[in-house]
Amino acid sequence: MLLTRIARDLRPAGTAWRAAALALGLAVGAPLAAADETGWRLEPDARIDVQAVSAQTTTRDEDLVIDGEALSVRGQIGLGIESKRTRVRLEADRIEVFRLGEDRRDVSRDRLTANIEHDLTDTLEVQAQLRRYDDLVTVESPDTDSWEYSARATFEPTRANRFRLQGTWRERQYDNGAGPATTGDGARFDAQYRRRFGAYHYLAFDLRTETIRSDDPQRGYERDSAGVAYTRPIGPDLRVRPALELIQTRFDGRIADNGALRRDRQVVPEVELQWWPGKWRIEAEAKYIFFASNESAREREGYRLTLSVGYVF
Repeated sequence: MLLTRIARDLRPAGTAWRAAALALGLAVGAPLAAADETGWRLEPDARIDVQAVSAQTTTRDEDLVIDGEALSVRGQIGLGIESKRTRVRLEADRIEVFRLGEDRRDVSRDRLTANIEHDLTDTLEVQAQLRRYDDLVTVESPDTDSWEYSARATFEPTRANRFRLQGTWRERQYDNGAGPATTGDGARFDAQYRRRFGAYHYLAFDLRTETIRSDDPQRGYERDSAGVAYTRPIGPDLRVRPALELIQTRFDGRIADNGALRRDRQVVPEVELQWWPGKWRIEAEAKYIFFASNESAREREGYRLTLSVGYVF
């Protein structure tokens, strides 16, 4: 059904993304055709994850406590095709989220990804990616279908230092319930520097800026974020990852209490434990979210606890 829906969405979408999809399809198709020749190898894989989330938020003005619990299941299948300097991956996954409590609607999300990576030199890698989301929750809408086209360059002059730049173009369609669907599009740019001290021992700095423009005044926004994360092994297959992120969002058409356009700011400290024994992936994460806004009803703070158990086949 998802493939049928994608095929239906492709027809009216315009020529730009079709050219990108065709180019990526050719890049993916060539290694697939040559996979049985010398130098190429196929690596199919699958993964399943079960996740539990518990969150509690308190609004600052009314001291209203809001609880939210959910269980989710994610299934993923993938196929890697690799040569000495080129890596191609095709991937499909689906998430089913079961929200606990009364009057809370369950949600799901589908994603298809195709990407190709190539080592231009021993220190420079480039990547092209095409990705399709169905029923994605985004900054501007709880029900978004999206196409994303990305290009990334990774420069690693030494084993200890890695620099990464990525640009992404996004085309989105929003389900507005009883109202007509609307659209939006825009770019996102990511930059990262990572310092490696040893195996699974990193310090990473991330910057991001993104924009969505839309004729629907409720959908357009600009967002900037900065983050730092430190990953350190503390035992066999066990590591700890404290992190801090600052996010600022400016909406194009949402009006705050004072008549100005709405502006939000989030500060999110977190700590994560990752235990990866063999093919198991067990992760526990604790966040505390400080959410400030010039719209008083949006101001809140609270915790979010997540436990995820996965297995890679």
